[in-house]
Amino acid sequence: MCPICALITYLQEIPGEIMSIKIEKILFKGKSKYQDIMIFESLTYGKVIVLDGIIQHTERDVCSYVEMIVHLPLASIHNPKKVLIIGGGMGFTLREVLRYPSVEKVDLVEIDDMVVNASRKYFPDIAKGYDDARATLYVEDGNAFVKNTAPGTYDAIIVDSSDPIGSSKFFFEKPFFEAVSKALRPGGVYSTQGESAWIFLDIIQKLVEDCNIFFKGSVNYGWTNVPSYLSGAIGFVICSTEGPPIDFKNPVNKVDVHIISAKSESPLKYYNSEVHTAAFALPTFAQKVLCPKK
Repeated sequence: MCPICALITYLQEIPGEIMSIKIEKILFKGKSKYQDIMIFESLTYGKVIVLDGIIQHTERDVCSYVEMIVHLPLASIHNPKKVLIIGGGMGFTLREVLRYPSVEKVDLVEIDDMVVNASRKYFPDIAKGYDDARATLYVEDGNAFVKNTAPGTYDAIIVDSSDPIGSSKFFFEKPFFEAVSKALRPGGVYSTQGESAWIFLDIIQKLVEDCNIFFKGSVNYGWTNVPSYLSGAIGFVICSTEGPPIDFKNPVNKVDVHIISAKSESPLKYYNSEVHTAAFALPTFAQKVLCPKK
């Protein structure tokens, strides 16, 4: 067999597109009650975690996704204290939230404890936030958790979920958006994975339209580069509830200057104040659909 044919590869595909990554070593394979889980060592991206055949994180480029989904909302409000994370069982989102010294309590709701346990074993630096006294892990359904939350409980809610299909579909539907808006305080902020405008612009358009029904402060779409994701980009729908006005494009917290220094144990790799503002600069084709009044 030729050397190229002998390569073990991981294939990720959507209709009309495919991407492959060379696997150096498979570290973990498991099937939980909810999904297939695989962690492997790759040639170019370091350790990679895959859920149901879709890349979730790689050591090389996870920073661009996670740092943005956390700091786009949290850097935009003064002194966030109570934060809810739905999904994100690998722990990286939690670690980023805990960088804020004002944060007093973080509730993380993950339905699949196998994801949490695998991450704590194979990504200990990413998952170290679970040992922080401010963090509480709930292994349960995030949809039900939000709907049972008292109104005005959280300053910020971050949904770090997989794509809007299968078990994660309800995170992208109107009843969930309504529950999130009620669980936030006035002027609270919400951030969710929002797909790539290059491929799923129609889905994003509906997400923005639906969020506008329930989030009366503002609804925005930002994006970032993630080379290991199909299309190389991913977006975020960033919202605020009615109350003190939030200007997401001009953050009030200079996270990269005042909160996280270059000498810190885990310095920022992607996010900075300039990238924050630039995230909301949309290409013309997306702007016409998502911001038609401009």
